[in-house]
Amino acid sequence: MTQNEILDQKEELCGLVEKITYSNEINGYTVATVKSGKERVTVTGTLPFLSEGESVKLVGSFIVHPTYGRQFSAISFERTAPQNAAGILRYLSTGTIRGVGPSTATKIVERFGADSLDIIQNHPEELALIKGISLQKAYSISEEYQKQFGIRDVMLLLTPYEISVEKAAVIYRTLGSDSVEKIKNNPYVLCTGDMDISFEKAEIIASDMGISPDNEMRLAAGIEYILRRNLLNGHTCLPRKKLLSVATQLLESDYYRIDSICDKMLENFIVMTKRIGTEEFIALPEYYHSEEYIAARLSAVCSNIKIADIIDDLEIDYVENKLGIKFEQLQREAVKRAFESGVLVLTGGPGTGKTTTLNAIINLFERRDAAIQLAAPTGRAAKRMTELTGREAKTIHRLLEVEWGAGDKQQFCRNERNPLDCDVIIVDEASMIDSLLFENLLKALRLSCRIIIVGDADQLPSVSAGNILNDILLSEKFPSIRLKKVFRQARESLIVTNAHAIIDNEKVDLSNKGSDFFFMRKPSSYDVCNTVLELCAERLPNAYGFDSLNDIQVLCPSRKLDCGCMNLNNLLQSILNPKKDKEPQLSYKGVYMRVGDKVMQIKNNYDIVWEREGGESGVGVFNGDVGIIEDIDIRGGIVKVRYDDRLATYFTENLSELELAYAVTVHKSQGSEFDCVIIPLFDVPSKLKYRNLLYTAVTRAKKMLVIVGSEAVFADMVENNRKTLRYTMLKEFISENFI
Repeated sequence: MTQNEILDQKEELCGLVEKITYSNEINGYTVATVKSGKERVTVTGTLPFLSEGESVKLVGSFIVHPTYGRQFSAISFERTAPQNAAGILRYLSTGTIRGVGPSTATKIVERFGADSLDIIQNHPEELALIKGISLQKAYSISEEYQKQFGIRDVMLLLTPYEISVEKAAVIYRTLGSDSVEKIKNNPYVLCTGDMDISFEKAEIIASDMGISPDNEMRLAAGIEYILRRNLLNGHTCLPRKKLLSVATQLLESDYYRIDSICDKMLENFIVMTKRIGTEEFIALPEYYHSEEYIAARLSAVCSNIKIADIIDDLEIDYVENKLGIKFEQLQREAVKRAFESGVLVLTGGPGTGKTTTLNAIINLFERRDAAIQLAAPTGRAAKRMTELTGREAKTIHRLLEVEWGAGDKQQFCRNERNPLDCDVIIVDEASMIDSLLFENLLKALRLSCRIIIVGDADQLPSVSAGNILNDILLSEKFPSIRLKKVFRQARESLIVTNAHAIIDNEKVDLSNKGSDFFFMRKPSSYDVCNTVLELCAERLPNAYGFDSLNDIQVLCPSRKLDCGCMNLNNLLQSILNPKKDKEPQLSYKGVYMRVGDKVMQIKNNYDIVWEREGGESGVGVFNGDVGIIEDIDIRGGIVKVRYDDRLATYFTENLSELELAYAVTVHKSQGSEFDCVIIPLFDVPSKLKYRNLLYTAVTRAKKMLVIVGSEAVFADMVENNRKTLRYTMLKEFISENFI
């Protein structure tokens, strides 16, 4: 049952928590037994800091589980503090407060009686009067107690606005012990940072609190909210005039009033300003400083590595013989530049020899005993890099040893104080790297470390904010080699030759049926969808031996409409993994997930635990990772997803981070390659009919590509060379560092 369905049928359950069967400390998901009157009820839900011995009032709904029977599915709760000494002793003795066990609880209640909880919360120094409790421990006990009730207070404040318990826990961890006071003083704080509360929701809360529409806090929050929302469109900044115009409409305020508020925000460094050409741009501080740092750091690397490490033709000839290949001139030039320069950018389309060139560079650096690290933005890209080079490549997050910090912030163990031990780093699929991630990578490198940036400049830019590869290329301040020649073996593939024809706006012969590129014309979206289903379920597996889940990937230009990935996922699931009797399934916003489903993680989550065979474990599943659901435990609220060699553990409240992945958008497929790709090309929205998107989709296919749909739509996309617009500051910062 979804949360909205529960809200429609909400009931109250009051009672004493007798037993905690399961509790996840990270996200608060809990299974408990509550004694209500003479009845014992199994309660499930996100109930952070719920403890045995507490009296609670829960809001939710009774449901009948097909396996475990009658349960109470809770969406919120509040504690009823015990009023007498006996109740307080029972509560404290359960160990619910870290540092207080039965013995300490007895001493506290013997001394303070019914006032014990008030002493713990408001006068913790008095606890130190008890033998065995130091002043430091007294404050620690008070802090732990207030933390538990702090989340409760946030929930009580925000539950009327249908803000979930898990979201309340995130808000508390972000804002701290005085969360409620901060929210009451400025409800718009909820739509800043990582709390992810919509501006519209904050507006409702602020209105209920009597905050005027012309209040300065509201106008400033609106400006910041627009900047943060546009991060989702890839922009690290916005033109000031555009920002103010949008803010004027959103806030229904006077343009000059908004302009004045923006000036105050600049004075207080809430936002930053950058002049690019004749126009002023406004950015959030973290993105301003990120791109400023990237530019300065790349410049510093170039300055630090001034003495060229010369590589001669005889050494390149040696590698040619070792690898059994013959380099063309630009490849030889790239190898030399890798040794002569602090920073090198290597680009090129499919079949142009990027991998061969990289293997030569790696071989020659290894001959000189240089320590080399290989990295890529995603797990699939890193795996592919490993396969092509024969050397281990890691995701950037894994390389930097990401971990979860205070306030739900990611932090990296590798940084300026603990840099990576490498002389050369090669970063593949650089078009996918966003500004903040690249900043953190550079912070973890010594100034003496050479940086080789590899990617295809014609692909789509990163999903997150920034345009790293293109900005570095457009700055023209670093050596860059673009490989253009398509080698003979690659020319035998129509996937490769047609990909180059698309990006060069040349004629693509769609009637030429080769061994790996097929175009199937269909007159309607209905026919397109049916053909895609047939190809995935029967025709391609039967004719070519492709596995429907592991080898075939449907790539859609858009999420919506008939040929979008949302509709196709439902259709493909019904064919490839239909509901089976007595097998568990979970639903989220109308989408069912079952054992055997192909799913994708749609946002970075740094605290999801995974394990590998052999006992290795770690945390972190990242945006774009694709896996298969291996197990669903509805009673325990646990879902197991297999990502290649990692088995990740989810809880039902994390389902919002998973989507079916039989069909995914082209944007989400970046950095991945698939044996067989099917592209439904029919009802494509006008804003998505552009060349780079089609090119990116085509170049995801390794062995076979099937396009199903309209030749006219294909032609429109090839013709439209509109680049994805991204407002960034990096190119300008780089230019300033090289003046």
